[in-house]
Amino acid sequence: MRRKEKAITARADMEAVIQECQVCHLGLCDSGRPYVVPMHFGYLDGDIYLHAAPEGRKMAVLAENPAVCDVFDNCDGVIPTEKACSWGTTYRSVMAFGEAASVIDAEEKRKGLGAIVSHYGGDPDSMGPRGIDATAVIRVRVREMTGKVSGAAAPVA
Repeated sequence: MRRKEKAITARADMEAVIQECQVCHLGLCDSGRPYVVPMHFGYLDGDIYLHAAPEGRKMAVLAENPAVCDVFDNCDGVIPTEKACSWGTTYRSVMAFGEAASVIDAEEKRKGLGAIVSHYGGDPDSMGPRGIDATAVIRVRVREMTGKVSGAAAPVA
């Protein structure tokens, strides 16, 4: 990172940014072309859980190349100045790099979907078996995370 003073280095602070975030952006590589998808997610025990339709472009891309990057950002606002090119932004962000895999195990699938439901304030016990069976769950094993803060925003721990 070029601006070391903006780095979020503590894992707990990066995880706090993730927990605050409402949408992550999943970056994949589709035959050498970037492919980014906004997604709902859950974060549990250092893994990112995503849900998807069992078939489709995202699942096909992941089957070919499981390397992913998830981006989480919380923008608190723009900091205007008299010169537009000098404007800034108050934000906290995290980039998480890892490998994605479809979750096959029924118990882990329920756990992953429960993490997603809980992240948005829902009750994981309200998930019905039909919905769970019809939903693909993707687990991203995070291998590396970097974080950045800018403006008056401070990491929340």
